Formats: sequence, structure tokens, C-alpha cells
Amino acid sequence: MNDTTTRRNERVVWINGELVPESSGNLSFRDAGFVYGDAVFDTARTFNGVPFMLEEHIDRLFKSLRYAGINPGYDKAALIAATHETIEANRHLLGPDEDYWVSQRISSGVPSFEGETPNREGATVVIECMPLPLKARAPMFNGGIDAVVASVRRVPPEALSPNAKTNNYMNMKMAQREVSAIAPGSWAVLLDHNGHISEGAGCNMFIIIDGVVVTPPTETVLPGISRQVAIDLCRETGIPCEERLVSLYDAKTADEAFFTSTSLCICPLRSFNGGLYPNSPGPVTERLIEAFKNRVGMDYIAQYLQHLTDGPADTGI
Repeated sequence: MNDTTTRRNERVVWINGELVPESSGNLSFRDAGFVYGDAVFDTARTFNGVPFMLEEHIDRLFKSLRYAGINPGYDKAALIAATHETIEANRHLLGPDEDYWVSQRISSGVPSFEGETPNREGATVVIECMPLPLKARAPMFNGGIDAVVASVRRVPPEALSPNAKTNNYMNMKMAQREVSAIAPGSWAVLLDHNGHISEGAGCNMFIIIDGVVVTPPTETVLPGISRQVAIDLCRETGIPCEERLVSLYDAKTADEAFFTSTSLCICPLRSFNGGLYPNSPGPVTERLIEAFKNRVGMDYIAQYLQHLTDGPADTGI
């Protein structure tokens, strides 16, 4: 099979300036991203095949790179262009009602040991497309997400800033494994080092109390792109919104709650630590969902529900 045929039938990945079939997209096992987790990333998603807020995601990526001290060897414009190139090269493989996660993953590269010259110098830069887990997460839009607090805490900001999107997801992975073992299909919520709500594993959390939308401040959470969209939509629709510490009591007794993330957009919570919310989605969450649909130009909930089966929900984390 020649390279042209392979590209027609297999997704391609952009690695260090070249598009190659995923099956031949090789990286060194000595890459610092694998050996030390010395890497950062960012992930956007497409709506109808078009990336949403890509420039904002790339801006956050470069802040993470600066924080980590990694020189990508490319400027923002080059990575934006390469991301569009990667999407276009994979667009024909999208099925009906499907979209992509689109990620830029950048490590510090392959270090030199004992004076040996590595195969290549500089950062390792990967841009890849992955179909959204629409089937796995469709049940969450058919009744809401069950959120459960894990014993694993979010890494404290004094140790590693939550504002940087690094490859170190071990605490989130451990939190989700713990929750999945005791409550399959539920989504892990992590507390910060002081016992306040931090974020869900890979997502931001919002609660609604007496018509006021509340979300934890960025001192202990990743400033999610979709999180900011939700805050902006609150302002645009006249819904009061506060960024402040959220206690377990607040989360348990709230009238409504929802998660935001690149893939979920806005998804309502059905329960928190086993206690059901009065409505899922509640009236405020419904208003914000409709505003989010208008912002992205498509009904993303209908997209998920197109893939609904009898199978269990799976966070994919």
C-alpha cells in the first residue's frame, strides 16, 4: 500500500513539521515527555469539522510552554497553520455526526546523555486528531453526570501551577480510577489542598445557588476555555456569576450544577456524592446550554444523543 492510499484510509499526525500516517508516527522512547513527563499540551475540538477558539487554545499552550521552560521551535501562527493542515488532512475520515479532538503535544525533546548526540535536537512537536468519545459520553447528556469526590487531591499550586496544561495527569488519573472502581460511569471531582472543590478530572465545575452561578477561582483550577465561555455567556444573558471558593456543603446543597470542558461544552450534573440535584438540567443550566449551542453554531447535545446506546457511560479518563 503506498503512502497516498494509507493517508486515505488512516488518520495522519503532524510530527516535527511532517504529516505521516499514525501507524508510522514514531517517537523516541527516550523523549523527555515519556521519560519525565516534561511536556505540555492543549486540546481544542471541532464543530462540524471546524475548530472552535483555536487561537485561544494556542495562546494557553504558549503560556504553558513558557511556564515549563520549553521552546517549541515554532511561533503561534505556525502551529495554528499546522493544526488547520492536520484537520484538513483528516477531515474525510469523520463519520456522520462526528467531530475531532485536536491536540498539540510538545515535549522538551530527546536529551543528550553522556555526551551522546540525540537523533534530533529541539522540542518534539505533535499535532493529532482523535474522534470525540460521543458514544461513551452520550449517556451523560441523557440524564446528567453523576459526580463523586475522590480521596486524591488536586496537586497544590505551591507544587505545580494548575494554570499550566502539562502532561502530568497522574493525580487526575488516580482520582478517576478510584471513582470508577466504586461508582462505574461516575466522574471524579478533586478537592484542593484546603478541602474546597477544585475541578472535575479534566473539566471545570459550576454550581448554581439561588440563581447565581458559582465556580472555583483559577488559583486552584485550570482556566478552561469552555469555562471562560460559560462565564462570558452568563454576563451576556444577565445571569449573575461569581468566581469564589466552593465548599463541599455548597456543592451538595446547590440547586443545579454542570461541568464544562472542550468536549463536554456544558453538561449538567445529575448528582453529587449520591445526592440528586432537584433538576438536571436546571433552568439556569438550560439557558446556558442554549446560549452555548448558539455560540458554536450547532446542537452539540443532539450530536451526542445521535450516538446513544444501551451501553454504560465512560469518562474516557
